[in-house]
Amino acid sequence: MFMHNKTLQYTVRVADPNPALASLILEQFGGADGELAAAMRYFTQGLAEEDAGRKDMLLDIATEELSHLEIVGSIVAMLNKGAKAQLAEAAMEEAELYISMTAGGNSHTQSLLFGGGPSLTNSSGVPFSGAYVDSRGDPSADLRSNIAAEGRAKIIYERLINITDDPGLKDALGFLMTREVAHQKSFEKALYSINDNFPTGKLPGLAPFASLYVNTSQGDGDVDGPWNSGEQWDRIDDVAAAIPLDGGNGLATVKLGKDDKAVVAALAARTASDASANPTTGADLGAGPGAGRMSDEDMGGAKDMPEAAAMADAETDHG
Repeated sequence: MFMHNKTLQYTVRVADPNPALASLILEQFGGADGELAAAMRYFTQGLAEEDAGRKDMLLDIATEELSHLEIVGSIVAMLNKGAKAQLAEAAMEEAELYISMTAGGNSHTQSLLFGGGPSLTNSSGVPFSGAYVDSRGDPSADLRSNIAAEGRAKIIYERLINITDDPGLKDALGFLMTREVAHQKSFEKALYSINDNFPTGKLPGLAPFASLYVNTSQGDGDVDGPWNSGEQWDRIDDVAAAIPLDGGNGLATVKLGKDDKAVVAALAARTASDASANPTTGADLGAGPGAGRMSDEDMGGAKDMPEAAAMADAETDHG
């Protein structure tokens, strides 16, 4: 059960209306790393959590995230307040009202469609999606995801702080940013309070591959470090010679029943390509300059040459 306290968790003091800034701040209202996504992520985890301590922590933080949603929504509403009144009462001249509404971002959508109130969208007007909630029901996986989510949210708050000179707004955004840090610390403690928290899940990794590093991106820029070299790793540099890693033949096979074999053979025969054919195609018939070589070599070459010569002449003239 929830009861709403009309006092915000942190005071919101906005110096001046700014609809364009309001639309940017919506990223933390209905965006992928926003407060609603965080609240829903931690609520769903907490409701399914078996450990009493983690359940209590998740529901505590989920509820606080709703209070942060209220703060962000209040900031958006205050930044839109003047524009909302001007639009509702048509107090400004048409041109001035148009300019104020289209100042940037999706501020026009906020004014026209939502009357200046916070919408469940991100800063580009994309509606909130439950797909932002990436819980998997495994505490070691979910807690790591939560830590990363809080880190991403902190970065967004930092960027929002950097684009406003409103001291009251900076103060409120700084509070919200700092709470992301505190939540990260709680999630870190909860994660490392689980014995054997890596790897995630129950099944152990397969021994031959758990310490294998495959150097598949080779050439200039290769760098050795503790992430790919040293006693912790069995490193493969000659990838082509090493595969298949399981010692098999590296082919995909399946055992088919008699009926399936017959159907597969019939399908293969019906759709087989004739490698000896060179049919005339629609591309051949419609080929123009720049089409490249076609089935009719003379046609293709003849059509390409004038254009190539013209392009070369043009480059020479502009050189």
